Amino acid sequence: MREGDGITMTMETADLMLRPGIMAGQNILITGGGSGLGRAMAETFLMLGARVHICGRRQGVLDAAAAELSRRTGGSIIPHGCDIRDDLAVEAMLDTIWAGSGPLTGLVNNAAGNFISRTEDLSMRGFDAITNIVFRGAFGITHNCGRRWIAGGDRASVLSIVATWVWNGSPYTVPSAMAKSGINAMVQSLAVEWGGKGIRLNAIAPGPFPTEGVRKRLRPGMSEDEADRDAGADNPMGRVGRLPEFTNLAAFLMSPGSDYINGQTIAIDGGRHLATGGNFSSLRSWSDADWENARQSIRATDSMDKSRRG
Repeated sequence: MREGDGITMTMETADLMLRPGIMAGQNILITGGGSGLGRAMAETFLMLGARVHICGRRQGVLDAAAAELSRRTGGSIIPHGCDIRDDLAVEAMLDTIWAGSGPLTGLVNNAAGNFISRTEDLSMRGFDAITNIVFRGAFGITHNCGRRWIAGGDRASVLSIVATWVWNGSPYTVPSAMAKSGINAMVQSLAVEWGGKGIRLNAIAPGPFPTEGVRKRLRPGMSEDEADRDAGADNPMGRVGRLPEFTNLAAFLMSPGSDYINGQTIAIDGGRHLATGGNFSSLRSWSDADWENARQSIRATDSMDKSRRG
């Protein structure tokens, strides 16, 4: 594994846990696939032989990611500009995929939004910004794919990226805790309802991994190194996760060898949630000034993201 731009970790063949080619014939859509964990999963799946579709709201980011990953891996990756909160846009994207590449064999619910805030300071607009992506968006695209798979008699796998606080909640990220807990319930429920139809659902609950979105919205005002040190300080293993560790687990759950794993949520956090709760309870000590500084930093990040989408 070598450093890319300080945020994206570039996979090497030596980083792969599974043999190259094991995912040949798979046709997988990753939401939020242009950056962070989504992009890292896309790279690993491509290296293992899958055709990959990535979607997100920033078409330019998707196009750049697809071009780079195609060049690097030689694999087939197709970007789709799509806001998963928009049911009609999701329907049109899936129509395009089914028509051009055939039925998906896998869906990764990775798109998310989150930021730290005292709950009394939240607006309903802020609440909706998170829950409409994480909760409604993930259910909507899972439901749409599921109806297509069932009608076609297709086997498929759905992997949802949640968080360790699905088991114990998280102060100061309450909308995310509520939304991801709902997705966790969806995984457990549909694993039973759809398992007999050949459709598996599982989830990964990652601890801290070095991605730009996590650093800027959950540890605002810190440099990359400071954010990673802070995230790893209370971990039993004394560090943050490495992206190949995460993507190898995702690839295993989407691979043919895991056909009997269904309805499971697997933590990959070095044991942090067992030691500390894995949430943001430590922010109880923050002052009003600390929270104001965090708000200003998060707003600056949001403004930058909006300019990129424009």
